[in-house]
Order: sequence, then C-alpha cells, then structure tokens
Amino acid sequence: MKIAFIGLGNMGLPMAKNLADAGHEVTGFDTATVDAPFPVADTAAKAVEGADVAISMLPNGSILRAVADEIIPAMKPGAVFLDCSTVDVESARAVAEQANAAGLGALDAPVSGGIGGAQGGTLTFMIGGDPAAFKTATPLFDIMGQKAVHCGQSGNGQAAKICNNMILGTTMIVTCEAFALADKLGLDRQAMFDVVSTSSGYSWSMNAYCPAPGIGPQSPADNDYKPGFAADLMLKDLSLAMDAAKSADADTPLGRAARELYRTFVEEEDGKGRDFSAMLPRLEKRGHS
Repeated sequence: MKIAFIGLGNMGLPMAKNLADAGHEVTGFDTATVDAPFPVADTAAKAVEGADVAISMLPNGSILRAVADEIIPAMKPGAVFLDCSTVDVESARAVAEQANAAGLGALDAPVSGGIGGAQGGTLTFMIGGDPAAFKTATPLFDIMGQKAVHCGQSGNGQAAKICNNMILGTTMIVTCEAFALADKLGLDRQAMFDVVSTSSGYSWSMNAYCPAPGIGPQSPADNDYKPGFAADLMLKDLSLAMDAAKSADADTPLGRAARELYRTFVEEEDGKGRDFSAMLPRLEKRGHS
C-alpha cells in the first residue's frame, strides 16, 4: 500500500520504519526535522496525496483535530484515516465523523506496548470504527503489532485504551506500595515476588514490569527508571480517563486517586521524565500518612 505517516516521534518513526521495511511505500511528515529511511514531505497535506492509508501518531486531541482539518481534504476518496494517538474519546469521534463525511474510512487505534513494542512490531492495537476500514488496515496492524482488537464504534478504541491504563496506573501504585511495605516489614523482595507472582496478587505490573530493580524480568527499574512508559504519559492517560468518567457519570475513586498521585509525582516532585514504575523509590522514602 501507499502509506502516509504523520507524527514521527519515539513511537511513530519505528512504526513507520517497520511498514517501510515490509515493502510498503511510506511517506512521512513531522513538524520537527527527522532522519527517516523513507521520504519525508514538507507538509502533512503533501504526505497524504494519493495514500491508501494515512496513519497519525500525535500528542493530543487538539493537534489531531488540527491535522485532520489539513489532511482530510487532501486524501483520496475511499482512503483510510488511521489514528494511533491516545486522545479523548470526543476528539476521536469528531474526527471520525469528519472523515466519514469526506468519503473516508476512519479508525481510532491507540496502542499499548511502548517504545519497545513500536520498535519490535509487538504493539497491541485497540480499534474503533468502520469494519471495512479495519479489514483494509489489518495487514498493517500485523506488521506493527502482535494483536489488533476491533472494539466497536468510533471512539471505542480510545475508551478501551483509557480503561486499560486506568487499571495499569492503579495496579502499579499498589504494587509499589506493597514492595515499600515489605521492605519495612523485613520481607525480602525476591521472596515477595516469588509469592505474589504465583499467587492471587499477580498482575502485569508485578510479573512483567516489576518496579523493584533486580527482581523478575528486566524492566525500566533495572535501568535507573529510564522510561519505557513515562510517568508523564501515565498522568495524561489517567487524566483522559477521569475526563471520560466525568462525561459518562461514572464513579472511579481509585482511578481518581491514582491520577492525583501521578500528578503530584510529575508536577511537584521528580517524576517528570522517569518511568511510571519510579513510584517505588518515591514511596520508599515516605512514612505512614
């Protein structure tokens, strides 16, 4: 296919490279200067000219809406606008409606798996939108990721992503709390991991992404908490979840508490630019409150 890729940052560039390496004709665009192994257009509108699929990976909903305003009029009828950004549900649905009105297929397809997943082509895609557009894009999901789940109508991909990351953010906090408590009770971290990882407390945060250095599979904790998934991004996703909860009149007390903890960590302490599992060294230093 002829593919345009808008947004060539830490996630977008390796995703686009994997598509190019698989033999697709890729043209990129980014507002920053990018060293890419495929052509990079001067504007987003030029990048999407003649494209069968335009993929975007952007920071937020307002930027997505602005990019949509630019590229949708330049896309050929019947093409697919595939947005892989993590944004608010309202923006995803508004852009899908705009694309559909222009005769385009539209998919919101946020990802899970971080930079490593983007580089390795092992991302999970959570997808909302037109089933026909999903069928068109499925070969691309197979290159960029290991799993693609169609979640229903436009916006449902974003809904799945923020619900997933609300679980992830809250479970990581309580996993870090448990390690900090175990330390103060004199329980060896390896012994705790061996018990919890095979008992009812097991979770992805414990078993696959353990926040304690030297325990379990290798994780950012073993690299001085350099981010695989930054605390800043967890704060963004939890904020999106809380905005959605307010809009849907849903009660999410633990999600709200997790958002506030990450807000304090990122905005008032040393969490900005660190992995979201760096909540463990933060909690180690604190006493009962």
